[in-house]
Amino acid sequence: MVKNSHGYRARTRSLLSKRVRERGMRPLGHLLVDYEVGQRVDIIIDPSFHKGMPHRRYHGRTGVVTGKRGRGIIVDVALGKATKTLIVRPEHLRPSRG
Repeated sequence: MVKNSHGYRARTRSLLSKRVRERGMRPLGHLLVDYEVGQRVDIIIDPSFHKGMPHRRYHGRTGVVTGKRGRGIIVDVALGKATKTLIVRPEHLRPSRG
């Protein structure tokens, strides 16, 4: 018998679980935002949507939109001295206010 995986994706729901009043889908207005190249965005992971979810180390970070790929959005994020390129679905992004 093979054991279950213990990788970081195996615990997605419990890592960033929502509070009781936040459960369910986000309002449609959040999903219909058009992200332009050069726009700053905040990565806020939505645990109810697993597709296109970035790693939890990027939760709360701010990046710059550099392009689009299918339904995903290409975001450059500074992580220490390196710049990482992520392909994230819009459910996990918000326009940055800062």
